[in-house]
Amino acid sequence: MNREPVRGALWHGRVPRRIRRCGARFRRTGRWGPAKTNRGEERRAQVDVDLDARLRRIPDFPRPGILFIDITTLLKDPAAYREAVERVAAPLRDLGVERIVGPEARGFLLGAPVALALNVGFAPVRKCGKLPAARVCRRYALEYGSDGLELHRDAVEPGMRVGVVDDVLASGGTARAAAELVEELGGVVVLLSFLVELGALRGREALGGRPAASVLVL
Repeated sequence: MNREPVRGALWHGRVPRRIRRCGARFRRTGRWGPAKTNRGEERRAQVDVDLDARLRRIPDFPRPGILFIDITTLLKDPAAYREAVERVAAPLRDLGVERIVGPEARGFLLGAPVALALNVGFAPVRKCGKLPAARVCRRYALEYGSDGLELHRDAVEPGMRVGVVDDVLASGGTARAAAELVEELGGVVVLLSFLVELGALRGREALGGRPAASVLVL
């Protein structure tokens, strides 16, 4: 004779793992269901990362009188790297950014993950002569010389809202050249976002009034 299953009957054999986990949580907390992730606590833990302490200062490099800010010591710490990317991306989130560009080479290390965090594409700004397709080029002054940057002509479409991301704002020449390349192609630079700004070098003055944000000002 067939019998209807009895409500509340015990399982015969091994109890499913999900039920065991829920039961263990009920014994600890008095509540059923999967554990909830407290994203606020996770975010506060990330904010506690001291990014400044992860940077290495190297005096007289690459020339005497230049203080070089080395971010490789930050990059090898995954918590610090993750926090740096999030904080560089934060001021760009509500600006309707459609593309991120980053200057060679350390701008790639922050620009590409920032683009992923914003779910937009990334376009590299390279030294002159490095890009293979049709391109535009700009010369610019450094605090220790001069150089040139270029961008593929199809990297930015007319009217596209673009964020420029780099690791350090020093004299401002590199960032300004990157912004001018975007604008030459018809793009709109909505913000230049940096991890570090060397305030004594007054690099913002070289940006021609373009909006900028920095995580750390040294």
